[in-house]
Amino acid sequence: MKPSTWLPLVAAALLALLGSVYVVSEGQVAIVLNLGRVVRSGVGPGLHFKWPLIESARVFDTRLQVLDADPERYLTSEKKDVSVDFFAIGRIADVHTFYRATGGDEAVAVSRLAPIIKDSLRNEINARTLQQVVSGDRNEVIERQLGAINRGAATLGVKILDIRIKRIDLPEDGDVIKSVYDRMRAQRQQVASKSRAEGEEQAQKIRSEADRQHTVIAADAERDAQKLRGEGDAEAARIYAQAYSRDPAFYAFHRSLEAYRNAFDDGRSVIVLDRNDPFLQYLRSDK
Repeated sequence: MKPSTWLPLVAAALLALLGSVYVVSEGQVAIVLNLGRVVRSGVGPGLHFKWPLIESARVFDTRLQVLDADPERYLTSEKKDVSVDFFAIGRIADVHTFYRATGGDEAVAVSRLAPIIKDSLRNEINARTLQQVVSGDRNEVIERQLGAINRGAATLGVKILDIRIKRIDLPEDGDVIKSVYDRMRAQRQQVASKSRAEGEEQAQKIRSEADRQHTVIAADAERDAQKLRGEGDAEAARIYAQAYSRDPAFYAFHRSLEAYRNAFDDGRSVIVLDRNDPFLQYLRSDK
């Protein structure tokens, strides 16, 4: 047989062989379609065969996947607006159902799962106050609704293992955050006013204590000064008395000079006396 005869047959056989073999890796599952109709599903890891040309294999990842969604706004039982950002952890549980519901498109699965999760979370958040939502046990919120979420996810062939709330925020365009800021501002102003009042009270006590100490110190100083002045005057009088007792004439002269000084101290005084008045005895010239 000429090579030109059997080479096309070999090539066709190779293509048919390659078209009839497919591989499923660990952590994956496959379905086999016969002209678009599912004939085998749940095919596990390994090397598998299918009819070439008329059958095709679709392989899906069954490992855990993170399903992220946009933040959703909810109303609490007090009709206050909150924004909840979350993500879900799930995997494909029934590949046949998954394919029939989504056509094997993961984006379609995420878009259909998101409303199921958001509606379930809305039921929990609507029944709680803002404080319970923000500071309460978030795991409790999830656990109460995980069963209902999985009943809805089962129609997509998906199982949700866990849901985590990343953030709970107050929307910037809502009235809640303004009221929270106003309340925080009022609380800070109250604390500041209390601190200022306490500081003013403390300052007044310090000033009062300082004034009291100043008065006491000044009074003690004046008392000591008066005592020292009295002692000094007494000592001076004693010394003067001793000096004057030794020379009475000098004492008389000194007293007269003191009287003259006091009488003419302002420089404008006029005294009319007799020329022989004793007051002038030390002003007369003895020639």
